[in-house]
Amino acid sequence: MTFLQFIKSKAFFKNLLYAIGILIGILILTFLTLRFYTHHGQKLSVPDFTGLTLEEVHSKAKKSKLRIEVADSVFNNNLPRGTVIKQNPVEGFNVKKNRRIFITLNAINPEKVEMPNIVGVSHRQAESILKNVGLEIGRLIHIPDIAINNVLKQKYNGEEISEGTLIPKGSKVDLVLGMGLSNQKTQVPNLDHYTLTDAKNKILRAALNIGAVIYDESILDDADSLDAKVWRQYPAFKENKTIRLGSTIDLWITVDSTILYPELFIEDSTLVSDSLTIID
Repeated sequence: MTFLQFIKSKAFFKNLLYAIGILIGILILTFLTLRFYTHHGQKLSVPDFTGLTLEEVHSKAKKSKLRIEVADSVFNNNLPRGTVIKQNPVEGFNVKKNRRIFITLNAINPEKVEMPNIVGVSHRQAESILKNVGLEIGRLIHIPDIAINNVLKQKYNGEEISEGTLIPKGSKVDLVLGMGLSNQKTQVPNLDHYTLTDAKNKILRAALNIGAVIYDESILDDADSLDAKVWRQYPAFKENKTIRLGSTIDLWITVDSTILYPELFIEDSTLVSDSLTIID
């Protein structure tokens, strides 16, 4: 039988159909295997893990058929220790089963840094040096000394602290500053509509201390605290009004726009009342 006769025979077509059938079967099996392996079409919504402990995160992730991986650990003194402060992907993002969720934890124990030597430098230089190593200025204590606004002593928890001493990152260091040999005073800063962070920075730069911070009922959570602004201060700001160096300033903060911008609401109410027509 010649080759041409063979390819025209029933046996050839029968074997060809078998081969095509086997190939199609292999393709279908491969496609189904890939769908199963990659969980094609299966989507899970990522839950919110922020604020949870690592144990709570693993428990919640197991129920959601997700895997957890700690990507980083930082320390924020304003947030609960040992809890999640960031996650990737974020809440509500659609992922497949067994997807890794990367989380950032707020460390239980803060990182420790070496106390620098800021004795002899100016107040502003001290602020910059402390900030560079992750420390903050606490109270400013002014005493009579010829070295005006220079650091005479550095204190931590009420005691003098030596250069090189390890203390938790984010700690507040009190500064003893010279105020000259006279009863020196400084201008009362205008803090109206400043955020709390900006107001604190301005108070410290004026060689003053932060007194009481009063939050009103409009502030409900951390986000509100960050957005809140000063609507009142004591002593109040007046042109050319001065107070002694080291004095405290009390702050009242809010996110209530009717308190922050009362003039806008007065104008609105006036416009409304003017537009009303009295019908007998």
